[in-house]
Amino acid sequence: MKKIIFTITVVLITMVTVAQDTTAVEGPWKSNGMVSLNFSQIGLTNWAQGGESSYAINTLSAFNINYAQDNTSWDNSMDFGYGIQKIGEKDPGKTDDHLELMSKYGYKTSNDWYISGLLSLKTQFTKGYKVSEGGDILISDFLSPGYILLAIGMEYKPNDSFFINFSPISGKITMVLNDSLSNAGSFGLEAGKNMRSEFGGSVIIGINREIMKNVTLNSTLDLFSNYIENPQNVDINWKVLVNMKINEFLSANISTHLRYDDDIPSIDADGTPRGPKVQFKEILGVGLSYKF
Repeated sequence: MKKIIFTITVVLITMVTVAQDTTAVEGPWKSNGMVSLNFSQIGLTNWAQGGESSYAINTLSAFNINYAQDNTSWDNSMDFGYGIQKIGEKDPGKTDDHLELMSKYGYKTSNDWYISGLLSLKTQFTKGYKVSEGGDILISDFLSPGYILLAIGMEYKPNDSFFINFSPISGKITMVLNDSLSNAGSFGLEAGKNMRSEFGGSVIIGINREIMKNVTLNSTLDLFSNYIENPQNVDINWKVLVNMKINEFLSANISTHLRYDDDIPSIDADGTPRGPKVQFKEILGVGLSYKF
């Protein structure tokens, strides 16, 4: 766990350094981003009212590097977060773990419209477990699942802070590289298979702007429909990050993540898989932050 915290800290410092260097360069390149480190701790010694000591650490980051010149645009984004908490004598557990990369190329055909190509990757850093009555059950790992989306279509982008990407030709690949998870047929794959391909259409809506003084909204909504199998069951992936700047280094942020995937079953406390359900996660943090 210490190695994980150290690695994330190094990545955060590196990102800030790179961003400072990039923003200093004049020309078609522009960059912006936010890194945040939140920490909370409770210490109890002989406390008569009861309770357990605990601590929690959470990091969030949103980072963009964009290129625009003449009729060509190239937008790149990285979003990652990792959080842990420890309560009493229990082992530390994850509260957040995600890594998302997206790259979009566009060629302007008319006012605010582009022919576009998009490539994205979504995964996590470390193993994830479901706490059950019979012991912790491994349910996820790095690139287990991993989602790759390749999409071709049109994009409406009236400014640098908003876009809608329409891609009637989209390919989605679900990867499960952990053998124990692939053998169990996790995430909609056939047992023993490491990949599953889907062909369909996608719509991605993104916004990244200051909605009021010192308050920034970063939101991305991904929709995907598999043309071949159950096209009416649309996969939904919606992330929202609101960052409220208190001063140069202190901030508060709210992060929500809503997901629905017809191929991902829910898991009961005893480890029994059930039908797919809406997944939702919310994180509220106050701590150190740097925006550029």
